[in-house]
Amino acid sequence: MENKEKDEKLFKMRHSLAHIMAAAVQRIYPDAKFGVGPAINDGFYYDIDLGENKISEKNFGKIEKAMRRIIAEKQDFVRSEISIEEAISWAKETNQPYKLELLNDLKNTGTTDAKILAEGDFELGNGAETVSFYMNGNYKDLCRGPHLSNTGEVGAFKLMRVAGAYWRGDEKNPQMQRLYGVAFETQEELDEYLDRMEEAKKRDHRKLGKELDLYTVSPLVGIGLPLFTPRGTILRDVLANYSNQLRQKYGFEKVWTPHITKKDLYEKSGHWAKFGEELFLVKSQVTGGQFALKPMNCPHHTQIFDSNPRSYKDLPIRYLETTTDYRDEQTGELGGLNRVRSLTQDDSHIFCRTDQIEGEIQNLLAAAHELYSGIGMKLRVRLSYRDDSDSYLGDLSVWESAQNQLKKAVISNNLDYFEEEGEAAFYGPKIDFMATDAIGREHQVATVQLDFVQPERFELSYKNSEGQDERPVMIHCALLGSIERFMSVYIEHKAGWFDFWAAPEQVRILTINDTLNDYVEEILKILSETVLNLPVKFNEIRYSVDNRNESLGKKIREATAMKIPVQLIVGPKDKENNEVSVRFRKDGEFVEEKVLLQSLADFLQNI
Repeated sequence: MENKEKDEKLFKMRHSLAHIMAAAVQRIYPDAKFGVGPAINDGFYYDIDLGENKISEKNFGKIEKAMRRIIAEKQDFVRSEISIEEAISWAKETNQPYKLELLNDLKNTGTTDAKILAEGDFELGNGAETVSFYMNGNYKDLCRGPHLSNTGEVGAFKLMRVAGAYWRGDEKNPQMQRLYGVAFETQEELDEYLDRMEEAKKRDHRKLGKELDLYTVSPLVGIGLPLFTPRGTILRDVLANYSNQLRQKYGFEKVWTPHITKKDLYEKSGHWAKFGEELFLVKSQVTGGQFALKPMNCPHHTQIFDSNPRSYKDLPIRYLETTTDYRDEQTGELGGLNRVRSLTQDDSHIFCRTDQIEGEIQNLLAAAHELYSGIGMKLRVRLSYRDDSDSYLGDLSVWESAQNQLKKAVISNNLDYFEEEGEAAFYGPKIDFMATDAIGREHQVATVQLDFVQPERFELSYKNSEGQDERPVMIHCALLGSIERFMSVYIEHKAGWFDFWAAPEQVRILTINDTLNDYVEEILKILSETVLNLPVKFNEIRYSVDNRNESLGKKIREATAMKIPVQLIVGPKDKENNEVSVRFRKDGEFVEEKVLLQSLADFLQNI
């Protein structure tokens, strides 16, 4: 309850600051036109149209000064409710076209939700009759609230950045300026946040991806379509293989499906109607038939399940496929590896009986816990349930049973969890895994989703113990999710210093001079024959040799810049004593130890 109350207070504070910021902007730019200004995680923003004027960071100080004046005035936030017609007149009189558009939508449909409006999921004529406004000082805004009592109650804040944003997220609409700020209850909390943001800049996967030669992008290939270098390919292969090994350990079997499919498959699954605009379409030049690049794998896996008669004794059946899918994401939403158009998923699907749900969830939770504890990320889970609305498909009693089984499995695995009603997918409840990185940011990573709809749509069945046809339950699971997105999280979590088992280059041999080639060959023989007990099974250590005619200091600096976790330094005295100097990271710092050649394999194993 204490956390909930704090969250509610922070929401009010950040929402109030969005209004204070808009009021400050209006004082400086009286002709400003405003879009929407919500509270968000850690802060707030407002979409603003200033015509020819442009806000930049050099303006932040001026806007913050005006905000502090408004805060010092302790202006009350006063709520009022007026008729929709009065509100429309207000928007016209004050020359606020974006508010006018929102009000007209409310009048005609009762909603301003762009997705609902696009899908037409409303009834014309059932619009709002009244709307609420909030006023502080001379600033008046269309708003549902809530807010603090007055402007003097807000905490510490700072304006952070400004970005372009299309009105209502539509590229056909005018581009506005989105002004962002962050806010916390105390200056100490704000300072801690700003310190984390500075650290986040150093860890930015786009910066490290270039410095460590992991991936590149090409305008000729296209935005959102990253190209992985040899080093980056090793990293993604290691991560994918780790996920594959874990799933195979719990009884999953590999399958393979093509990258294109007839549109009929997605029409039957329902994805064509719901996500048709996100599909890349392919037309056959031979038959003229319409195909799509696959955006997900679940409909394909249903067809493998349905290819043979199934008995209750055959269940559960578990499929895994690590494969690339394609989604036509909005250009403005693409960035680095966080969001791409070609995403590789470690996708899994289970077909099971309802009485097997809890056991299967137990396995998936154990696999996820093993993976994320192995990379040093703390997990908690969000249990997403249905609410009382009619937005969900499937029998209510099946939903209730499934939700209870999910919760029991989470509790029995001693996982930190929280529950949210109304956050389930329309086809079933789900578990979302939230992982905390090294600087305290939480990322949604793995997911487990129950699905009662796909088996129904594809008429999947198995023979129960009485010989009658029965629908299986389908469970979707991804441990890493999008491997590209997971890589962005992992790179930043580790700041590029990957776990030894995941490092693209694990060992680099650095020679003091070029008279040591025969001794280096002895070291290489040991490395090539050493199999370490690592989470991911590989037959060889990944190593390289730097025997250039350069100073040792330069070689060490370059190996460290590439974040090679183990560096073997070899000089004439090492050869004479049949040893090597092992330079490796311990507790975030490099240490160096002399190790006898015959003990090198054991030493690496201990590291």
